Amino acid sequence: MGDGRVLRVNVSDGGVPKRPVDAARVTTAGVEGDRQNAVTVHGGPHRAVSILGIEAIRRIAAEGHPIGPGTTGENLTTEGFDASSLPVGTRLSIGEEVMLELSAPADPCRTIRHSFRDLRFGRLGMATHPADSRMYARVLREGTVRPGDPIRLDPPPDPAAGRHLLASRLDRAERSSSLSLWGAARDAGLPLHIVEDGELAMCAALALPGPIFNLAMGFANLPNLVGRALEHFRLHGTVGWVWADAPPWPGAVPGSTAVYAGGPAREADGTDRTPDGVTVRQLARDEHGAWADVIVRAAGLSGPVGDAWRVLEPRFALAPHDHRFVAEVDGRVVGTGVLHTHHRVGWLRAGTVLPEYRGHGIQGALIAARVRRARELGCELVGASANQGGSSARNVRRAGMEEVAVRHRYRVDGTERGA
Repeated sequence: MGDGRVLRVNVSDGGVPKRPVDAARVTTAGVEGDRQNAVTVHGGPHRAVSILGIEAIRRIAAEGHPIGPGTTGENLTTEGFDASSLPVGTRLSIGEEVMLELSAPADPCRTIRHSFRDLRFGRLGMATHPADSRMYARVLREGTVRPGDPIRLDPPPDPAAGRHLLASRLDRAERSSSLSLWGAARDAGLPLHIVEDGELAMCAALALPGPIFNLAMGFANLPNLVGRALEHFRLHGTVGWVWADAPPWPGAVPGSTAVYAGGPAREADGTDRTPDGVTVRQLARDEHGAWADVIVRAAGLSGPVGDAWRVLEPRFALAPHDHRFVAEVDGRVVGTGVLHTHHRVGWLRAGTVLPEYRGHGIQGALIAARVRRARELGCELVGASANQGGSSARNVRRAGMEEVAVRHRYRVDGTERGA
């Protein structure tokens, strides 16, 4: 795997370039003395340190770009290896104290555009130039780093880091799916208060109680920003729920949901056969009514929340990345599902079957139909969330998905003083 050394340690009070320092303390929260302007995109414990090799900088500079150490925001400029060529989970022992673990590629953004002669900051992207991407790392052992410190590389000791990266892709797809649903509801005139900021997405709706329309997402990667979710629910006087992978505040009350993932390119193995007498099909954009009605009846929704599903459906039906499916028996709609596509990930949601038709393989057929459609649309990965131990979890497992992470939903009462 090879070893290397720290060439420069870089920090800034926000933005780029980051300037060299003689030494800096590295903690689980990041590099002391360093700050990000876009805290909902960068930073947090899983992206505490950014790394880029001088070899990549020299390759890019040789093409005529005005890039240099620190100009694209890396905290550690290294020498002796290309960090982006190492697998996620690789551990870097730096000097006598610090240990880092590579957690994910750092997606380039327009902030660094002036390091490129044509302002095309995608030159630093993993997808197009995998040897030249910056990498994020989490801090396993804190301490001080200095230029010249040796770096010892050790292969990933277990697959947990890779699963976290996969779960992050699914989190983003689920977030995109929720924003699409909330946006349709808002466009239909429902009283939703939506915040979309970097990787965070929050919705509050006092008149529509329950976790569908009172939810905050993105905090598995950014637990340091959970105060924003609490403030959002307090501001709008609602009971809300926060997705996270650990208790985000003292006394947080969890409810667990497992996140599963699988590859949609996998050909069907024959276990997804549609039951006799059942038809599964994708709805046309102008077909609506029965889909929302089944969701409302199957979940036992009533009052404003049930009405909301019926009101939002015509708008949701037009969402370009959402595809509604139904299962029919003798022409009657008895089950539903949605496929949402986001950056080659297919996210399955809103899967439900009327109680009197459960236990006959209809949900499995709905999952299989959406996976096939995801494959046709070019998705390389599918995901879904399901309550642990429930029938939905068994269905997604039978469809070939594997559990990659557990996300907990924590309840917060924004109507209480001091919540």
